[in-house]
Amino acid sequence: MNMKKTIGMALFLVMLFAVYMAIGDDMATKSTNWRDITLKDVKTGRTFKVADFNGKPIILETFAVWCPTCTKQQREIKKLHSEIGDEFVSITLDVDPNESEKQVKEHLKRNGFDWLYAVAPPEFTKLLIDEFGTIIVNAPAAPVVIIDENGDARLLGRGVKSAQKLKAELKKRG
Repeated sequence: MNMKKTIGMALFLVMLFAVYMAIGDDMATKSTNWRDITLKDVKTGRTFKVADFNGKPIILETFAVWCPTCTKQQREIKKLHSEIGDEFVSITLDVDPNESEKQVKEHLKRNGFDWLYAVAPPEFTKLLIDEFGTIIVNAPAAPVVIIDENGDARLLGRGVKSAQKLKAELKKRG
């Protein structure tokens, strides 16, 4: 079973790299800042940009529906929302090119998650990789980026971050 997971992860990363390479030259005519790329909330259909939330702390998480570690991380984000409400914005982005909005919507309904969820467009994913490295698309690493009120973004370490750890990170300044 471990061999299947390893092969699956390797194939996933190869596919992401292929997407990254395929859109490389097209980026010259598009936004070069991931915060300005339009995303669509799978729950409501409304569009938004990360930049729409400038001045407010943001937890940006990347994930894949098939990833149990990601779901654990999302449960911690849910706990944090229960504790401190809307003092921050949560944005969760599916970075698996094989997953659809429908799958993401089913995932958030099944787990009772109610913040912003979107499927990351390839150009958005490429720009995240440019800024944070390929770890940002390694779903089992539970990638989380904290964006503070000043707009400073930092990638947190690997693994599930507890609600208390996230709360402490939100209070830090870049």
